[in-house]
Amino acid sequence: MSCTTLLVGKSATIDGSTMIARNDDSGSGRYDPKRFIAVNPADQPRHYRSELSHVSIELPDDPCRYSIVPNALPGRGILAECGISERNIAMSATETIAVNERVLGADPMVELQAAQGEPGDDDYRPEVPGGIGEEDFITLVLPYVRSAREGVRRLGELLERFGTYEANGIAISDVDEIWYVETIGGHHWIARRVPDDCYAAIPNQLGLDGFDLEDAFGDARNHMCSADLVEFIRDNHLDRGMGSGGSGVWRAGTFNPRTLFGTRTTKDHIYNTPRAWYMERYLNPSEDWDSPAARYTPISDDIPWCRRPENRVTVEDVAFLMASHFEDTPYDPYGTRGTDETRRRYRPIGINRTGQMGLLQIRPYEPEANRSVMWLQYGSGPFTTLTPFYTNVSDTPAYLRDTGAEVSTDSFYWTSRIIAALADPHYVSNRNAIEHYRENVMSRGHTHIARVDAALRGAAGAGASAGAGAGAGHAVSCADIEDVEGIKHSGVRVDTPVGATDDAASGESADCRTVCDALEQANQQMADYLRSQTQELLSKVLYTSSNLMRNAFAMSDR
Repeated sequence: MSCTTLLVGKSATIDGSTMIARNDDSGSGRYDPKRFIAVNPADQPRHYRSELSHVSIELPDDPCRYSIVPNALPGRGILAECGISERNIAMSATETIAVNERVLGADPMVELQAAQGEPGDDDYRPEVPGGIGEEDFITLVLPYVRSAREGVRRLGELLERFGTYEANGIAISDVDEIWYVETIGGHHWIARRVPDDCYAAIPNQLGLDGFDLEDAFGDARNHMCSADLVEFIRDNHLDRGMGSGGSGVWRAGTFNPRTLFGTRTTKDHIYNTPRAWYMERYLNPSEDWDSPAARYTPISDDIPWCRRPENRVTVEDVAFLMASHFEDTPYDPYGTRGTDETRRRYRPIGINRTGQMGLLQIRPYEPEANRSVMWLQYGSGPFTTLTPFYTNVSDTPAYLRDTGAEVSTDSFYWTSRIIAALADPHYVSNRNAIEHYRENVMSRGHTHIARVDAALRGAAGAGASAGAGAGAGHAVSCADIEDVEGIKHSGVRVDTPVGATDDAASGESADCRTVCDALEQANQQMADYLRSQTQELLSKVLYTSSNLMRNAFAMSDR
């Protein structure tokens, strides 16, 4: 997928959360409808077969529940794209990247080979399945791991065993850590932890620019990789270090993956490096980004993979960047600066073919039951809004879940697409309405989440007080939960550990089920508000754009 990724460590965010975000952009000329669904353990396959590569994999029998944003239409597999499990592990897959020809020659992609001839014929050759890819990663990893590190290891083992047919970057996070994995050829991979006080800005390009082999093969505090990476580099003469005599990588212990494995092309300078430049320009604004003497320009090949931001990063910062189109530069396609040529020179971050953007936020200050929030938007970023939804649920609102092939204003995806197509030709005239819409929904989202969180904390506190004499250290049910939005449930214990059960048949404790019900109600209320605001915006954009039609005529007979 032609995507953009932004990862923000817990010490770099405003509230100590880990945040991973990615625009899920379709290929040129294609638009993939999306839906927001929950996958319950009973719905998780035990025997998995990829629709694209036909690889078959037996899966463990103990998956947990998780929420994802896959393609809505059949034909290309699950393509889960982003998700959060009930264990508060988040995953975004994938950022399409590229490796150079030397890597591909040394470790070719594992592509599906179709059957040739007919069974029984002398020249018949059976089908050879391909490896795993974007279609598969989240389904194969997310419901089985309990930490981001464990997720990296499971993904690495799958890549080494089955291979892959494409080059990808994958983000995996928990409440403490964010890891970014890049595939190297058909079977190799590297992974690096995002420093807690940094963000990582990643376009469609192999991005890691520093790797410590001693750490990867030692304590693995911040680096992990495939077991034979050193031999792979050495035996295939991939080390480009001058004066190293072909052995600098493993003697020095560090290397630049971007130099060894990545690409540096004219296309990168149109399609990729400008996006990294703009994200870092926004998050480190005091530096010189625009003068002839600027250290980094839109076509620099050495823009850092990660940096420390000047200010703590907010949800709104991420929302702006993932919808951005080079605002306040000569490269803004909707702007007035520069020339017609400069305004179409570079590929924006917020593009017409974005299917969805998920910001996956895991918050350390909330109980496990309601710790994770997915801020979700459908359609082209400049014309839509992020909206928060809890992910520890067994069902999701129909407005975001039931996306079909038919264009309908009953669907958030299709309504967002309609608004974007109507507003784009008259961006300036519709901009205020869109900005007010985004402000209304996101501010309501912050308020809504805060109130639900407070209600759940209050229930836990009341339960603890009620049970103080009945056994210290044990969770105690609260009589009910009711916040100002009208969410009400009885017998809620928000501090029940994730995975604790008292019902063997359902695999879920009564307390977990009750909290899950409350979060589903909260999500429905947020979806109802989103729908009303989106319909109102559609009406405004339709009216404004109708008045600006080329066949408009001011004179009328009345």
